[in-house]
Amino acid sequence: MSESAGANPRTPLTRTRALLALLGLGGIALAATSATWVTTEVATALRPGVAVAATGAEAAPVVGAAALVLLACGPALALTGRAGRYVVLAVAALAGAGVSTGALAVVVDPTAAGTSAAAAAAGVTDLTAPVVLSPWPWTTAVAGALALLVAVAAALAARRWPAATRRHERDTAGGEGRTAVAPGAAGTEAERSGAAEAASPTTEPDPADDWDALTRGEDPTRDDG
Repeated sequence: MSESAGANPRTPLTRTRALLALLGLGGIALAATSATWVTTEVATALRPGVAVAATGAEAAPVVGAAALVLLACGPALALTGRAGRYVVLAVAALAGAGVSTGALAVVVDPTAAGTSAAAAAAGVTDLTAPVVLSPWPWTTAVAGALALLVAVAAALAARRWPAATRRHERDTAGGEGRTAVAPGAAGTEAERSGAAEAASPTTEPDPADDWDALTRGEDPTRDDG
């Protein structure tokens, strides 16, 4: 109990919490891009009032790209080592800033997003109604700002995070130890085979030796043993 209480101040943000926070905030920002951000109306030659709506992906394309980067930074944070984690957190901070900046650009100037959507939908740029802004740009801007803060806080706490486990290295070392035994065993068996061949006498007769025995008047077929 006392060890857990003493460890909390030392690690204000763990790797797992940072990972989940980046995944959650990136998911919120990405989901928000499919919602309607601005609505307005335009007049065409055939219809006096045409409703126009633009989603977050249409009004601020940079938000969707930055949100995908945030989602990728979550798993990357779990796989990188001590040096790589700072690179991942720096990328996450930039992605959070991109999400927030892209959403705030629509908040500051919704007319530009409405005009662009009208040109794409009806082919005209003269708006006949005010541009109405939904809460989603604000929500997305807050999510991006929180992601930026999480990345900064995680970078400050990352030096206290434990190193990643290296179970695969232990398995590789064990496999190399087992492989090293095989050549020794094979060499021992080869040595035994060579010794057995050397110990076994040759029984095939030599014609030259038989001829020499005959010249000496000896019978080469006689067994002296």
